[in-house]
Amino acid sequence: MIRQRLLAEFLATGLLLVTVVGSGIMAERLSDGNDAVALLANTLATVGGLYVLIEVFGSISGAHMNPAVSAVMAARGELPKALLPAYIVFQLAGAVCGAWLANAMFDLPILELSTKVRAGAGQWLGEIVATAGLLLVVLRAPASRVAVMVAAYIGAAYWFTSSTSFANPAAAFGRMFSDSFAGISPGDVPAFVVAQVIGAALGATIHKLLGKPHV
Repeated sequence: MIRQRLLAEFLATGLLLVTVVGSGIMAERLSDGNDAVALLANTLATVGGLYVLIEVFGSISGAHMNPAVSAVMAARGELPKALLPAYIVFQLAGAVCGAWLANAMFDLPILELSTKVRAGAGQWLGEIVATAGLLLVVLRAPASRVAVMVAAYIGAAYWFTSSTSFANPAAAFGRMFSDSFAGISPGDVPAFVVAQVIGAALGATIHKLLGKPHV
């Protein structure tokens, strides 16, 4: 059972990165330099992919695909704390493999690092907002609507946050291995991860202050 859960997290996170990075590469190639069109295409692919991945893998591992989500679930007792390190390792490994697979499919160098700069207080604040909102949705959505609500929130946050809503340390880690539309330079990843950790803690705190959701 543990092996199945870890495999599910690896596959789900990998496929998420294939979706995000691959659709970003395709969008960049087809948009003729129009970043708005590229972001829209990237958003639509991510929304659809995220919904499907949660539906497919949610019953096996929870389909966290996100160390911040896993950490909050472990703190709440909904994921065994002993499993948290393995979840994070498999999520990070899946993210890297997903980026490599996307690179390979589009005939880019498989082993490369992004040069896309994503830095500044505004973007870091955007990541705090994006991650806090994501955790609120994850913790408060009815079980039957988690997939659609998470996918819808991330789709919206692509546009209303300055960072385009990574909201996921594994995604930030994986996206630095593709020098493409969805990439992020390695030097900018640590600040994004710090912002995501702050956002996750903030989202969990707000959820606690709001009390148990009404069913």
